Amino acid sequence: MRTANRTGDAAALRDVAAIGAAMLAVGASFGAVAVAAGLPAWATLAMSVFVYAGGAQFMAVGLVAAGSPLAAVLAGLLLNARHLPFGLALGGSLGPARWRRLLGSHLMTDEATAFALARPAGPARRHAFWVAAVLLFLAWNAGTLLGVLAGGAVGDPGVLGLDAAFPAGLAALLLPSLRDAQTRRVALAGAGLAVLATPFLPAGLPVLLALVAVVVPALRRREPSRPAGGSAALEPSRPAGGSAALEPAGGDAAPEPSGAGEPEPRRGDEEATREPGPEAVLRAEGATC
Repeated sequence: MRTANRTGDAAALRDVAAIGAAMLAVGASFGAVAVAAGLPAWATLAMSVFVYAGGAQFMAVGLVAAGSPLAAVLAGLLLNARHLPFGLALGGSLGPARWRRLLGSHLMTDEATAFALARPAGPARRHAFWVAAVLLFLAWNAGTLLGVLAGGAVGDPGVLGLDAAFPAGLAALLLPSLRDAQTRRVALAGAGLAVLATPFLPAGLPVLLALVAVVVPALRRREPSRPAGGSAALEPSRPAGGSAALEPAGGDAAPEPSGAGEPEPRRGDEEATREPGPEAVLRAEGATC
């Protein structure tokens, strides 16, 4: 058992390390871009610690540099709205303590959520989430620090193809969860809705729209099946005349069986009323003779 646990932990660390390497490079790119846009080094590092949202941070740097800090806040909230379904899916896997839920909601990312949901519910999922969440948080902030220190030496991650590392990693983590046909249909429908809505909706909303593919089948499964004829078919059939057919006419009680209420005869009375047998008759005749 211990060997199996060690093997599973080693595989989990290997998978997280592969995504963490890409997050380290993208975090370094963010640190360099933020400093180049005029954001102070301390503000860049604080954003990675307290905001911790890659896409929202890149968007915020561009909007702040353009002089729209309020738009940066609103865009970040809208983009991170996709974490709402993540919290619903992982609420029971973060732990019973309130501080665990608060910290877990801050460390929650797409990659950590996918990594946890690929494990069975229970301690294994909780362990997988915290391992992935903590390591990816450290990788992102370490990359931000490298980007702040290196400055312009860090290039665009899109040139190196690192922008495709996150979708590829998410797909690899989600594949084990797509085993049954119903889950595959829901995933494909949600992905199709998100792709079709991307050109027309702001960033973040297409992911929320994809939840329609999950909600509709769930509501259909919860609808109770009713037999033909409505609720009347569920009521037991009654004889003609309703409840009156079950009662005697006039509402009188049913007649008691004959002999009911009469006192039981005593033993002496039974012997007195019993007919005499042959022996008693012979004794009576002898007495008369």
